[in-house]
Amino acid sequence: MASKSEAVTASRDEQPVARVGTDDGAEGKDERDAPGPDGATLSRDDAFEILSNRRRRFALHHLQHNGERAELGDLSEHVAAWENDSNVQEISASERKRVYTSLQQFHLPKMDDKGVIEFDDREGVVELTPAAEQMDVYLEVVEGNDVPWSQYYLGLSAVNIGLLVAAMAGTYPLRLVPDGGWGLFVATTFFVSALVHTYYSRTEMRLGDSESPPEVED
Repeated sequence: MASKSEAVTASRDEQPVARVGTDDGAEGKDERDAPGPDGATLSRDDAFEILSNRRRRFALHHLQHNGERAELGDLSEHVAAWENDSNVQEISASERKRVYTSLQQFHLPKMDDKGVIEFDDREGVVELTPAAEQMDVYLEVVEGNDVPWSQYYLGLSAVNIGLLVAAMAGTYPLRLVPDGGWGLFVATTFFVSALVHTYYSRTEMRLGDSESPPEVED
């Protein structure tokens, strides 16, 4: 990818972790604070703290995907549905109330304090602030037997090196491929992998880009 990425391990509410990355778009910038629209700023530590909780990630996803403003009740229903692998019509009153209370008393006030949202507790309305635009993030969710992209590239490099060494040693039939052919093969494998990685991260792993959060299976 053209932009610089940094990954951290983010905790999920009583579940395995997801990897969280942010694109700052340029190297050499001060990583502590980055000015956003209207002079709003959000430190990288604050951004990672907000994203370290699954419930807050779900809330951000809903706001980014549905017009940046939502009523607390509607927001709670969607977050509860995603947490329970269900839909809004099927969640129970207790599931909805648990999420509603948690968002109202802890998560939304915390995000409001960090300047990412504006939360009107009396009106029950949540709205994204300009500072939220700095959280241009993707989630690399690794489940089951999947491997993260970093390990994939490491494995791809090992395979390519092994093939090149074997070809240089005269192993049949690898020795039949000309040197230029091996160079083209290695470049092609990394180019195609990078294209797939970029497409996947921009369409499937980014908050707000799809109907459901990246870590929720459709």
